[in-house]
Amino acid sequence: MTVAEIFTPGRNSEVELPLFLESVSAGFPSPADDYLEGKLDLNEYLVRNPTATFFVRVTGDSMIEASINSGDILVVDRSITPKDGSIIIAVINGELTVKRLSKTKNKMYLLPENKNYKPIEITTEMYFEVWGVVTNVIHSVV
Repeated sequence: MTVAEIFTPGRNSEVELPLFLESVSAGFPSPADDYLEGKLDLNEYLVRNPTATFFVRVTGDSMIEASINSGDILVVDRSITPKDGSIIIAVINGELTVKRLSKTKNKMYLLPENKNYKPIEITTEMYFEVWGVVTNVIHSVV
């Protein structure tokens, strides 16, 4: 899975959408309430550190078992220190990719979330850099 586009959050734009007080049942339907909790700004909800956050659109299917699909937009925070198990945006020999970070005793791997792909062992011969940690995935359900 590779990065197709990179975006930065719109710091001057604010779009507040209605946020309902009641949650939506994923089981049996419940009566609708006409109560609004207030307004929800998605930048405020998805972006913890605006100066260190960027968005990327991904292509490919190597992360489908982590619910990251081709065409999804990832919210990436550069201020978060990656740890074992983090989903990261990394540069390997000049190519951007999204994978799960795996740190073992003396080795580091980038793991795909698709059994059709093999892990990538990070070696000293490679140029490797972590660009940030993925905090949210935005994808359409239609």
